[in-house]
Amino acid sequence: MLSGFGMACRCREKQRKESSRLQAENKKFTAENRMLVEENERLQKQVSHLSYDNGFMRQKLRSRSATTDASCESVVTPHSQQNPTHQPRERDANSPAGLLAIAEETQAEFLSKATGIAVNWIQMVGMKPGPDSVEIVAVSRNCAGVAARACGLVSLEPMKVAEILKDTPAWFRDCRTHNVLTVLPTANGGTLELIYMQTYAPTTMASARDFWKLRFISPIEDGGLVVCERSLNASTGGSTGPSSPNFIRAEVFPSGFLIRPCEGGGSIIHIVDHLDLDPCSAPEILRPLYESSEIIAQKISFAALRHIRQIAQENCGEIKYGGGKQPAVLRTFSQRLSRGFNDAVNGLVDDGWSLLDSVEMDDVTISINMSASKFIDSQSNSAALFPAFGGGVLCAKVSMLLEDVAPAHLVRFIREHRSEWADYGIDAYWAASVRASPSAIPCSTPSALRSNQVILPLAHTIELEEFLEVVRLEGQAFCLEDVAFARDMFLLQLCSGINENEVGPCAQIVFAPIDESFADDALLLPSGFRVISLENKADEPGATRTLDLASVLEVHTTGALAAGDSGANHIKQRAVLTMAFQFTFENHLRDSVASMARQYVRSVVGAVQRVAVVLSPARLGSQMVVENSFPGSTEVITLARWITQSYKIHTGEELVRVCSQAGDSVLKLLWQFSEAVMCCSLTTNAPPVFTFANQSGLDMLETTFGSLQDIKLEKTLDEAGRKSLLAEFPKITQQGFAYLPAGNCMSSMGRPISYDQAIAWMVLDDEEVNHCLAFMFVNWSFM
Repeated sequence: MLSGFGMACRCREKQRKESSRLQAENKKFTAENRMLVEENERLQKQVSHLSYDNGFMRQKLRSRSATTDASCESVVTPHSQQNPTHQPRERDANSPAGLLAIAEETQAEFLSKATGIAVNWIQMVGMKPGPDSVEIVAVSRNCAGVAARACGLVSLEPMKVAEILKDTPAWFRDCRTHNVLTVLPTANGGTLELIYMQTYAPTTMASARDFWKLRFISPIEDGGLVVCERSLNASTGGSTGPSSPNFIRAEVFPSGFLIRPCEGGGSIIHIVDHLDLDPCSAPEILRPLYESSEIIAQKISFAALRHIRQIAQENCGEIKYGGGKQPAVLRTFSQRLSRGFNDAVNGLVDDGWSLLDSVEMDDVTISINMSASKFIDSQSNSAALFPAFGGGVLCAKVSMLLEDVAPAHLVRFIREHRSEWADYGIDAYWAASVRASPSAIPCSTPSALRSNQVILPLAHTIELEEFLEVVRLEGQAFCLEDVAFARDMFLLQLCSGINENEVGPCAQIVFAPIDESFADDALLLPSGFRVISLENKADEPGATRTLDLASVLEVHTTGALAAGDSGANHIKQRAVLTMAFQFTFENHLRDSVASMARQYVRSVVGAVQRVAVVLSPARLGSQMVVENSFPGSTEVITLARWITQSYKIHTGEELVRVCSQAGDSVLKLLWQFSEAVMCCSLTTNAPPVFTFANQSGLDMLETTFGSLQDIKLEKTLDEAGRKSLLAEFPKITQQGFAYLPAGNCMSSMGRPISYDQAIAWMVLDDEEVNHCLAFMFVNWSFM
């Protein structure tokens, strides 16, 4: 009887828990429905307003105005009403009453953007609400500056949400400083705050921004809060606030957070960010970075909403993390990695950085930081790593422009294929730097010491937009003599923007060497890559595929061939890539470490350029870019003619059938030829390198036309292929050609390739003198 009573109690307890869960779910759905109903009403008002504007403009266009000025003024009027950007009327911002008046106007303008129709919001592509999340992310394309809006539901009370959002550096990764200089109470229980904020620049080619703004925190009747802010400047009255010579002053239009409580717990949040980042002060090629509302949405508006939801779910125990670390500790690691990388990219004097003198114009920027704070700070107990006889941190960095490459695709490849770009001698140097101060210059160890990469997940955001992980490089040796005593190396790595389910304009991978102890206060010297999408632009004649912004690693175009050219422009997706690598050094080895770092960055640039071409949707299929290693396109056309003529002379067969040898018809047909055709140099004092390849040959080698000369023949053929070519070479010199058996070779990216047959022949010039050696690989494919 007692057992039956116990079973009944357990059943009632189970039913009670299930009932509580269903009630919580019902309250959540009710709150989400309320948010969606409000959004639908706002959209209906926006549609009505747009319909009115459309009818108003049609009526004005039909009626012929007496003057052009009057006509233009009447057409512009609805637009200006729809997107107000007026400044508040001038007040005395030096007095509390004047600040409060500005704050109240700011709050009204902010609410008209958050819940009204002051801005025409457009749903952001790739950020549509799903079944598990009713978040709404939108951007504006027709207002002054850049603007983004996000709204969603979280299971935290309004006061807790406001507390989290006010801590801007905790969720805004580009925030360098956020200092509240003055706090004034208001009669309704709110506060006025004067804030000076600095943000990092996203790339080495632009300056950082700073803001002087007023923030107004005000309670509302339903128990919620409004946190709004705007810039203070000459037009609002009062002082312009603090300034720094290394920063460009940007402006905040009325922006902020509207936080309202939900019945049964939780909050509905509306976030608006409306900025003017002064794009005219940036280089023209980089201005899209400061004119993109999508970047603001990803980095600020949606980042804030995600941060709150992450903390809410952590508090509920819904997220489990690995590595034995608490969520707050792992978030701190992520913040330190991001901040350290931003610090390296910006190299600000205030942080102790100074440029290393360069004899001539250099493509790689070298900065040094000899401040002890780089080794000993409030979060790191690493005094033992600071050399007693002097040393510091050296950063080598570069920015470059890429075309036809999506940021997420490139960063995902960099993460998953580290061996394609990394130097394991450098990795070993980094590993040694976290154990003790290195006393030797890293050696370059191309392929002999390659080790497997094992990724160990630690933490991730709810939507997998960002994740923290440990990368273990197995069996890593510190130098060639230590192979037998190889030790594993560990990297703490942060990736963001590479989720396949969401399309974002920015992707990033940052990593720092750590030791096995993985202490909470471990020293972190982050390095990494950041790729940010620029607006699409149509190709211009002679445009290059990959352009280094420092104008040293440029790929110059001296000729182009359009396969099936229709005359239409090809729209390309441009992106700016910034990479930065940090190294510790001792004073007596500084110049040697700088030389090594410069060489390493250049090698990584070359590898990334090759990867970018492979990942490009175009894959050079519609346009061939010829580098300035040839004097002009005429010589390329001549070489193509020599290749086909020599093949017919030696074998008696046509390589490509052409009706005329005139013009570029031979080169076009050779370029589109299905088999891989390539040429190698014939020199006695240097190993053969590739000098020409058609489209199929470039695909096989996984490279660009301009990078061919970096690829050696002996590195492409395997041992059997080299032996076969060596055995047949006397035959090639005597009769002009030879057939090579089926075999395997290697692309420039290290991928194995098989082919059914290869043909080698001497290419003769017009005077029948050997010019180069040509190869054709038949039926090749990646293994």
